[in-house]
Amino acid sequence: MAKIVIVDDSETIRSQLKQALESAGHTVTEAVNGNDGYDKIVAMGKPDLVISDYNMPGADGISMLAKVKDKLGAGIFPIFMLTTETSESLKTAGKEIGVNAWINKPFDSAKLLSAVTKMLARKAAS
Repeated sequence: MAKIVIVDDSETIRSQLKQALESAGHTVTEAVNGNDGYDKIVAMGKPDLVISDYNMPGADGISMLAKVKDKLGAGIFPIFMLTTETSESLKTAGKEIGVNAWINKPFDSAKLLSAVTKMLARKAAS
């Protein structure tokens, strides 16, 4: 189905996300921090969705995604920010670089998969 990149420094979160997404038929690429995420997203060129943490070593999620957008262009794929951060200023910064959904940890796999399905259907329809 979809090619999804997960960027999170927590091995546990990456494993939970990967298991949930692959059980729904998606192909998952994992990145361990913002710098690794940038490299993998740019190498892939156009994933169908990126799910990223905010707080990571190397580059935070918003900085990484802004750099990706500078390289690849804006609006080419949807972005979910999956984080413990709830700051309105961070959410605003995320919206400015194209974050489509801000999901707080801990996450519910069924709700996340539902959001992924809806986002991918919306992307396919546009």
